[in-house]
Amino acid sequence: MFQKEEMAANGTGVTSPRTPLKSILTEKAKGIPNDSAGTVKAQTIEELHSLQRKRSAPNTPLQGTAGAFANLSEDERQRQQLQSISASLASLTRGTGPKVIRGDPGGGKYQAVSHVAHHHHHIEAPVISVSDSSLKFTHVLYNLSPGELYEQALKYEKGSFLTSTGALATLSGAKTGRSPRDKRVVIDDTTQDELWWGKGSPNIEMDEHTFMVNRERAVDYLNSLDKVFVNDQFLNWDPKNRIKVRIVSCRAYHSLFMHNMCIRPTPEELENFGTPDFTIYNAGQFPCNRYTHYMTSSTSIDINLNRKEMVILGTQYAGEMKKGLFSLMHYLMPKRHILSLHSGCNMGKDGDVALFFGLSGTGKTTLSTDHNRFLIGDDEHCWSDDCVSNIEGGCYAKCIDLSKEKEPDIWNAIKFGTVLENVVFDEHTREVDYTDKSVTENTRAAYPIEFIPNAKIPCFGPHPKNVILLACDAFGVLPPVSKLSLAQTMYHFISGYTALVAGTVDGIKEPTATFSACFGAAFLMLHPTTYAAMLAEKMQKHGATGWLVNTGWCGGSYGSGNRIKLPYTRKIINAIHSGSLLKASYEKTEVFGLEIPNEIEGVPKEILRPENAWADKEAYKNTLLKLAGLFKNNFETFTEYKIGEDKKLTEEILAAGPIF
Repeated sequence: MFQKEEMAANGTGVTSPRTPLKSILTEKAKGIPNDSAGTVKAQTIEELHSLQRKRSAPNTPLQGTAGAFANLSEDERQRQQLQSISASLASLTRGTGPKVIRGDPGGGKYQAVSHVAHHHHHIEAPVISVSDSSLKFTHVLYNLSPGELYEQALKYEKGSFLTSTGALATLSGAKTGRSPRDKRVVIDDTTQDELWWGKGSPNIEMDEHTFMVNRERAVDYLNSLDKVFVNDQFLNWDPKNRIKVRIVSCRAYHSLFMHNMCIRPTPEELENFGTPDFTIYNAGQFPCNRYTHYMTSSTSIDINLNRKEMVILGTQYAGEMKKGLFSLMHYLMPKRHILSLHSGCNMGKDGDVALFFGLSGTGKTTLSTDHNRFLIGDDEHCWSDDCVSNIEGGCYAKCIDLSKEKEPDIWNAIKFGTVLENVVFDEHTREVDYTDKSVTENTRAAYPIEFIPNAKIPCFGPHPKNVILLACDAFGVLPPVSKLSLAQTMYHFISGYTALVAGTVDGIKEPTATFSACFGAAFLMLHPTTYAAMLAEKMQKHGATGWLVNTGWCGGSYGSGNRIKLPYTRKIINAIHSGSLLKASYEKTEVFGLEIPNEIEGVPKEILRPENAWADKEAYKNTLLKLAGLFKNNFETFTEYKIGEDKKLTEEILAAGPIF
């Protein structure tokens, strides 16, 4: 009977005996015959647990330039790695990094490395050779796997829980979104001339001394902890233009977030990672000193392009790291004549690539996610002379009101390995209520891009054929689709328009126009016209067509008209992808001078021309002129900026705007 119960089906209808379990060899069991398949040589529970966790080390043969490191022992390789991390954590006043140990405190044998000098020639500061802090060891948890990070979060971080689908639910603290007014960039002789400063710019200046004060505060805090998390990862899937980044943080949640959002190195790439190109010190659990020069609150996000460093104080919102690196790419890539873009990107089965630009609520994520096309990326891209490539290794999706019916890919991606920020879940079942805004409306999910079934790995593709600018026009006067000239594409790209519907808190009863240069002004480092000129050059060189697609209202403004139905917008996008829309006949509109098609299969003809859908023609005309005036007022910020050989904005771009 017992023998029968020990039999297991092997899938062929014939049973076979299970492999006997290994037993723990205890003192009492010694000397007793045992016909099992061997014994586990463990004397304690700790030893047993150490056997449970199989040790692994990169063993892929090194090739190419890495060959010089192939003969290094594992101990020597780890020593050099820890030396590099110690140098990253060097304090300015002490001039040395801490003694770092690889592994979690409290167990096992770990390798330590002595202090490593880390000086910067352009900063003169006193060096204190001995201090109490120099006697302390800092444990480095280096490039942990999602499973290891789950364990760290669930054990040590309050507010970390496992949801019913296996995702890690966590809290970002008091800050549940970015703090753009607390972001600072060091101004020096180089950045003073290169970066976009002044009216409309997201770049708020700080001097290098203040940056070093904040860096010292952040590094001292990180060094005071028992352990820190270190991620060495990449940005940009284009192998020719890959950037190495190091993220030093104090929360497992932050480490897992960046594990998902950056590109994950292979074992052999990690072995020979070397010195990073840029380092983030995330001490967000510790506030900045509000009395420090340039500080306006206890939060500060500081970027020093010369030192290639970023410091975070006073906010635990993980998106600051993601967007800080995006700002870095907006600076580094144009220097290589590569265009950095805040856009979604997908590719058809025939290799036709489309870029999607759009602010929040315009449908960028929804429309770039297409089961009939491959997803290259959902948010950040580079367009080089060779290809278009995703900057990131993951997706950062909004979760508010998420449903399986509307967004099945995102819904299914929320599983083991995914970070869920600030969501609310049932205490017993652990099922997430995506409609609950108790913590914040800005609930998010961060997951590796391979969690999307139709993701193209590696995430790059041919030059784009179509550049689609999305606007949710709540005024209801822009056509559902317009074909743009090159100058019009530049004009609307620089404008970055959408409209927000009426709110209830502030009492506004009509739509509010929003303009964000290049559809991502908050992350730009250079002047918007610089990116627009590069976009025009690449579109012209590779024969790409520009389109303006209104996903907002028609037949009237918000409150009187109707939102354009999503199936109609999808028909329009499909016609763009197939190339059939290029063959249509067009008419030009007044004021904005947009070319609109006379007919699109599956789309009602009466909505293609906005005035035809409005019952009150006079109201349409007044609303059109109102929106045109808002465009004109917004663009005045850019008219005096000098670019190009003639050192001024071209007349073609100005003429591409509304004329009235």
